[in-house]
Amino acid sequence: MKKVGVLALQGDFAAHAAALERAAAEAVFVRDAEQLDGIDGLVIPGGESTTMLKLMHYDGLLEPLARFGREKPIFGTCAGAILLASEVSCPSQESLALLDIGVERNGYGRQVDSRVTRIVPEAEFVERTGAGKLEAVFIRAPIIRRVGQGVNVLARYQGDPVLVEQGRHLVATFHPELTSDSRVHALFLEKL
Repeated sequence: MKKVGVLALQGDFAAHAAALERAAAEAVFVRDAEQLDGIDGLVIPGGESTTMLKLMHYDGLLEPLARFGREKPIFGTCAGAILLASEVSCPSQESLALLDIGVERNGYGRQVDSRVTRIVPEAEFVERTGAGKLEAVFIRAPIIRRVGQGVNVLARYQGDPVLVEQGRHLVATFHPELTSDSRVHALFLEKL
């Protein structure tokens, strides 16, 4: 069984652990750099990206996370997607820069603009996971404004990419961990 870390600094890391276990992985909460040893991949959950960055700096995790991502798969959701992006706007901020995407923070609006909807993923996602529509929970979600060379779009919402992959990494601007559907997590496990 694959062992997947869930960065447990802030956000709903427990929901990601449950989704990983439903997808047949062992979930391990990661709070320091030493815990990155011995895991096959990592999930960076949603939350508040600025707060997460401050905690990463405080705990000395930023460079170890970047190093981990140069060698092993990372799956980022919402704030995690922001932290993995190579370009962040509104306002700009530091990131791990592991995916060639540009994201706009809180692109869909404030907390009151959060929503739950169903999206139709691209045919490739359906072929790889064996099913159709996804329930997508958007909470102060970022919008992916730019995708670079080699970035594969797996789902869109209102024309904007919301689930993308590049090499070993996967990002979702929504929260798949808040649904009972574990297909997105299972897709990530294929990268391990």
